[in-house]
Amino acid sequence: MEIYIKDGNKRIAATLFIYFLNYYEILYKNGVQTIDNNTLTALTLLIAESNPKEKEVLVDLIMNFLND
Repeated sequence: MEIYIKDGNKRIAATLFIYFLNYYEILYKNGVQTIDNNTLTALTLLIAESNPKEKEVLVDLIMNFLND
């Protein structure tokens, strides 16, 4: 029997990512969602599944995306 342990770190990180976007008024502008749910999900999963060694690449990618 295999036991899988899920510690919730990815879920917590995803929640904090959305909170961060909302807190800094990036997620909504003038009451309109600026990042559609599919894109937001893809970004969150990309971050969650990424290799920690690729952190700088992901930070640059996300910052470029958010600056558009």
